[in-house]
Order: sequence, then structure tokens, then C-alpha cells
Amino acid sequence: QVQLVESGGRLVQAGDSLRLSCAASGRTFSSAAVGWFRQALGKEREFVAAISWSGRNTAYADSVKGRFTISRDNGKNTVYLQMNSLKPEDTAVYYCALDSYTWRAQVVTSPPEYAYWGQGSQVTVSS
Repeated sequence: QVQLVESGGRLVQAGDSLRLSCAASGRTFSSAAVGWFRQALGKEREFVAAISWSGRNTAYADSVKGRFTISRDNGKNTVYLQMNSLKPEDTAVYYCALDSYTWRAQVVTSPPEYAYWGQGSQVTVSS
């Protein structure tokens, strides 16, 4: 049993920074990769960032590379997404998800590879 809860989303202005948190419960959290995805209104859910179970490997979508940073604190069962230089096109509901497999050295970027999902946190960036 795994539960993921996102928090930190809110209305901000373009250029602002925001940090999202994903608090997880469950035995397998520290042994599986976690990904962040987002879904804008009328759009498909898309990959944003992911981090391996150890935190040593990360991946980012080209659209956020250099602006967003994913990190994790396994002691706190929490994954973070630091978002800097936010743009209106970053507006979306942001979801965190847990990889279906444990102990992967690398990370995957497609939604079907993730088994557990949070309910999402709305991020709105005004121009």
C-alpha cells in the first residue's frame, strides 16, 4: 500500500519560484523511483522530472531543464520539485508518482511505468 500526497501548488507570477512536495507512505518508497508529471487543461499528461531510488540519477523534460530540480529525502519519505523561473506554460496540475519497479538504477519517463499516483496539486503561473 502506497499513498502519495502533493502539496505546495498555488498561484504565482511569471519568474517566481515554487517548491512542490510529495509526501509518501508505504514500505517501498525508499526503494523506487519517483516521477513528477503535469497535465494542463485540455492536454495529455506529460513527464516533468524523475529521480531514482537512491537519488543519484535524475531526468528532466527539455521544457523544464535548467529551471526545475528534483530531489528526495528518503528519511522523510518526501520528494521535492523546486521550480524556478516559472512561465505561464508551466500552469498545470502536478502529480507525483511511484515507479512500478524497485531498485532501478535509471529512471523512466512514461506514465504507464508508474503504478501509484497522488491526487495532484494545481500550479498557476500568471503573465
